[in-house]
Amino acid sequence: MALDRDSLLRGDEAQRQLQRTFVRVESGFYEGLEWPLDRASTVIGRGRTADLVLSEVTISRAHALLGFKGDQPFVQDLGSTNGTLLNGAHEQQALLRDGDELRMGRLVLRILVRQGEGDVH
Repeated sequence: MALDRDSLLRGDEAQRQLQRTFVRVESGFYEGLEWPLDRASTVIGRGRTADLVLSEVTISRAHALLGFKGDQPFVQDLGSTNGTLLNGAHEQQALLRDGDELRMGRLVLRILVRQGEGDVH
């Protein structure tokens, strides 16, 4: 039995329900804010069209995109002025793991992966 694209997408969604990924603001005005990565892609920026709008002058209007390759979260810089740092290194695009630190301008963000209900790693 062959799997079609829709079946694969539903499988990815089921996996994401078991393993939920969040981004948490670690410093600044928005400290403590957690945002679930519960869609195919999430744009972070200070512009009104971003999915996660953070009014911070040191980030671009559309700074970075957080998305999924299969069940693996990734970050992609969207040509921001100040760049995106993953664990201290400038990255154009990179896979993310639990505990990774993202810096966008003065913002410090943390990737959190939770297994099942309420279990934080």
